[in-house]
Formats: sequence, C-alpha cells, structure tokens
Amino acid sequence: MNLNDRQRKIVFGGLVVVLAAVGIYLTVANPDHESGRRAANPVVTPAGPTGPASPPPGISAAVTAGGFDIYRLLPFSQQEFASAADLAQRFTAAYGTYRFDEAPPAYVGRLSGLVTDQLRGELERGVAAPGIQDARRQEQVVASSTATLDRVRDIEDNSVIFLVTGKQDVTKNGKKSQESRQYAVTVARDGSALRVYAFQPADTGQDGDTG
Repeated sequence: MNLNDRQRKIVFGGLVVVLAAVGIYLTVANPDHESGRRAANPVVTPAGPTGPASPPPGISAAVTAGGFDIYRLLPFSQQEFASAADLAQRFTAAYGTYRFDEAPPAYVGRLSGLVTDQLRGELERGVAAPGIQDARRQEQVVASSTATLDRVRDIEDNSVIFLVTGKQDVTKNGKKSQESRQYAVTVARDGSALRVYAFQPADTGQDGDTG
C-alpha cells in the first residue's frame, strides 16, 4: 500500500501512541520487573588489579649497553616503579612503628592510605587481637622503624614484589634494643593507584602475580 507523506506521519504517530500505552501498562502491571532485572544483573566491582595501562613498548632496534632501556620491557614505567618502591619502603617503616598506648584504629589509620581495603581488614584483625595488645601494654612497648629496600624479588603484569628490611628501635620495660626483619612486600595496581597488596616474612616466600 502506497502512502503519501501525510498518511505516513499519521501512521507513525499512531504507532508511537500505541507503544507508549503498552509501556505504561507493563510498568503498572509489573512494577517489580525493573528492580528484579537489576537484582539478577548486579554491578560487580573487580576484586583485584586490572593490569597494565598498556603493553610494554618493546625494543625493535639493535640493543647496546649504553642505550638499553629496561623499562621498555617491563609492565611498569620508571615512574610507577619508583612509586611502588617508595610505597613498599614507607609501608614497612609504618608497619613497624607503634606504641603500647596507641589505639588499634589509630595505628591502622596510619597504614590505610598505603594498603588495599582487603589488607587493611587483615591488619585491623591482627592488631586488635587481645594477646598482642595485652603484651604491649604490659611491657610498655614503644617501637620506631625505618626500612631499607634490598632488591626486587619478582615482577608480574599487575604487581611487583620487593624485599624490604625493617629495622626497629624497640623499648620494652624501659630497656632498649634493636630488631631487624626482612619482608616480601607486594605492591599492586588498585584501580588507578598503587597499594600494598600483601606482605609476609621474606623467608616464608610469596606468590607474585595478583591479577
């Protein structure tokens, strides 16, 4: 059937009205439809790092000792690598610095900007353990720590593991001593930032990639 322009406009307008009426009916007749659809398809937040922003650029020219740029082969830029190393060092120093009269939330709060949310939860549970707090209060422990970057243990697409030595000046019952321990500290991408993803004594060993 051939329709002129006026007739086509009339038919199109009629279809719009019919479709609008059907939409209103379905909404009124089944008000839970949309909320049910959202519940069946929840928004999922990624649990771990999302990987490098772009693949390493690689090297196509002949390699020479004077012009070799190792960062062209790594998933972290030089700036990211420096930031990750600084983060691992600062975290280790902060982790080993505490007082017997400091509330656990205050201690964890100093670490919160350096670690992932998951690690923060683990730290909260650890420092709040009654045995740890009772022992520190009984001995009036005061510890101040510095940290030394030792070497890189592993590099993956999403993470880099540093070996870091924490050096503590510790006072217990008025007596001063020094303690030292090496940790494996995993720094990983957390969205657009870098965060400490995991850590443990270096002699225990630790998985590399977090993604």
